[in-house]
Amino acid sequence: MKIVSWNVNGLRACVKKGFLDYFHEVNADIFCVQETKLQEGQISLDLEGYHQYWNYAEKKGYSGTAVFTKVEPISVRYGLGESHSESEGRILTLEYDEFFLVNVYTPNSQRDLARLSFRLEWEDQILEHLKALDQVKPVVFCGDLNVAYSELDLRNPKSNLGNSGFTVEERGKMTSLLEAGFVDSFRHFYPDKEGAYSWWSYMAKVRERNIGWRIDYFIVSKSLSERLTNADIHCDIMGSDHCPVLVEFK
Repeated sequence: MKIVSWNVNGLRACVKKGFLDYFHEVNADIFCVQETKLQEGQISLDLEGYHQYWNYAEKKGYSGTAVFTKVEPISVRYGLGESHSESEGRILTLEYDEFFLVNVYTPNSQRDLARLSFRLEWEDQILEHLKALDQVKPVVFCGDLNVAYSELDLRNPKSNLGNSGFTVEERGKMTSLLEAGFVDSFRHFYPDKEGAYSWWSYMAKVRERNIGWRIDYFIVSKSLSERLTNADIHCDIMGSDHCPVLVEFK
């Protein structure tokens, strides 16, 4: 089973920059995208062999998630808990025979941390959602989680301490998630690897110099960790300020 996740930062723009070439080349069983930035009817993707599920934000040109999957899921949920909708289109939960897939675009706390309290409430709700699912069957949780968890996960940790995506509060929520019985798949294979990033600013020469952050993840239930066979970051793939990340398991 191969699953890919990519924050495309506008799917229509990314399609013009090679999205479909990568999509067909990687040949994932499940392909998750975040920040689609479109409404229903604004794009038509001919993805033969894939079922398509979209969660659109109410605000035009904002947020949004989608999942393209070869295997038809048992069910699809577009919100948290009993809710089946949420205005920013940030979450899709698909149930399969052996696991749940949860694809998210976590809210950014913003440069001045104006949305930090909203973000922390979101984190609490997501954790409860994942824990409830995990009691039923294992979970694969993926997407742009908008946090660099450890100092290994960004180029300049000291100067970014306290900034959006690297606050004590946001990193603490990731700690709570991992302590609740989940595993960061990339660190499962590469616990000490440096310079492995999935997002770079659009500022000049930043990506070329690899001044980045690892904020895109596959987090899996501990019960799935023994079935993991690969986790990778495809940093050579352009088309967005993020690059795709991948996980494979038996």
